[in-house]
Amino acid sequence: MKATTVPTDSVRRHVRFAPLLAGLTLVTGADPAPLAAPQPPTTLVVFVTVDQMRADYLPRFAAQLTSGLGRLIRGGAWFTDGDLDYANTETAVGHATVLSGRFPRHTGIVSNERGVPDSAFPLREARGPGASPLRFRGTTLIDWMRVRDPGARALSVSRKDRAAILPLGRARGAVFWYAEPDGPFTTSTYYMDTLPTWVRTFNARRLPQRAAGRAWTLLLPDSAYPEPDSVPIEGGGRDFVFPHLLTADSARAARDVIQYPWMDQITLDFALAGVEALGLGHGPGTDLLAISLSSTDAVGHRYGPDSREIHDQILRLDRALGAFIDSLYRLRDSARIVIALTGDHGVGPFPELYAARTGRPAGHVSLRGPITEARRALTAQGAPTRAFRIESNALWVDRAPLRAAGVAVDSLIAAFVDLARRVPGVARVDRVAALAGADTLHDTIARRWVHALPPDLPIEAVVTLEPYWVWGRAADVQHGGPHDYDTHVPVVFYGPSFRPGRYPDPVRVVDMAPTIAAAIGVTPSGALDGHVLRAALRAAPALDRR
Repeated sequence: MKATTVPTDSVRRHVRFAPLLAGLTLVTGADPAPLAAPQPPTTLVVFVTVDQMRADYLPRFAAQLTSGLGRLIRGGAWFTDGDLDYANTETAVGHATVLSGRFPRHTGIVSNERGVPDSAFPLREARGPGASPLRFRGTTLIDWMRVRDPGARALSVSRKDRAAILPLGRARGAVFWYAEPDGPFTTSTYYMDTLPTWVRTFNARRLPQRAAGRAWTLLLPDSAYPEPDSVPIEGGGRDFVFPHLLTADSARAARDVIQYPWMDQITLDFALAGVEALGLGHGPGTDLLAISLSSTDAVGHRYGPDSREIHDQILRLDRALGAFIDSLYRLRDSARIVIALTGDHGVGPFPELYAARTGRPAGHVSLRGPITEARRALTAQGAPTRAFRIESNALWVDRAPLRAAGVAVDSLIAAFVDLARRVPGVARVDRVAALAGADTLHDTIARRWVHALPPDLPIEAVVTLEPYWVWGRAADVQHGGPHDYDTHVPVVFYGPSFRPGRYPDPVRVVDMAPTIAAAIGVTPSGALDGHVLRAALRAAPALDRR
């Protein structure tokens, strides 16, 4: 597939990403060291995506990260200015990006709603909506690996279907997720007709049910947490003080455990069981293990990024990842494993807390007025109102049925845009057709929207809220927009292929897949939006050119 040059070239020219042209530098300012001797062939790539992992969590809690996260940032190549650099910062969108090296403009995944839901592929031995990756466009790392070695195996696991499916793109593999609301781990008929014995065996352990009655208490002494514990807006005004008790009802516990840190541990245990059952990393070829951990997202939405709960969640994630890495290294040779970690998006604070802390305005936004006016006009002409709708910050317009009803579509869009721009909390409303001519060198918001939108989708306008404003009246924090608190995420590489250090230069998540590909000696297929971060590589094996 051929990627367009406008968004990529605009990023290259933008001053924030200017270091990409000249090569990356270490924080010490030292010149890159000479390439080391070639490393043993990699037999396992482990890619970890932490849902809602803001970039600032790692430096903020670094002194207390003593295990997995601490090991990665102290012994790996840690890029402290990682960015998604697109606007629609949702879970499906992020997971389609992490191993494809392409922006949403080229993967075709633009929102959760238009991610993996697919009734044509029902779940196996579980309740819930069907799912498949058929909306995904292009290839991912596992496809590139299979060009060299058709036998390369892939296991992708998560609590969420979209987070398990999209890192592999359309590739078949062992792809499993927790069938919300109450499990068990499952897959869809896109991947297999029956669950493997090892998955059934794991589900039979009933780990979510066994968490019933468990209390979430602080991992460290109370004095280790500077955040206040009693903030009534957290948790919607309920259960906002430690300890947090999971219901004693085992059936309800299987549903509610996804809101607690323990779901990450369950997911990692499942991944480790899959590594053993499938023989991943035994060699001689290279296999892929993709893990998405969702508890940070659940805790973050409920309690916010400034809460004591998110602090403790990151500490627990650190310990859980550490135990997982230790277990993996007991099973496989650590000298032949590379690990990468990032986030699929960040998150903003509660607008009420932000306003109280800074004295700046922040609040809740509704476009009910502009949408109601547009639909009133459509109804008067007998046109279908569903053809004019807001989804994930974007105005979708199906022109054909509106024109058939005699609607002056461009006039209707112009009227909506004019009204939407007047709504308190709306920063800007851009016509998509005009974004192609925007100054993406200096206009970061425009650039991120250009990266976000495939040109063939019927999106006519996009709405950007003022920083720290959120949609609707719900008492939770949100993400999904183009502001830095949503787009900044960690980018970390670890293992013998990478040069440890803290790298301050701006990089993007689309750079991760091509960098891993270079580290293991495979060639990406098709044009990418990302670039190889060569300063982080010790010595790359020769690329396979077959």
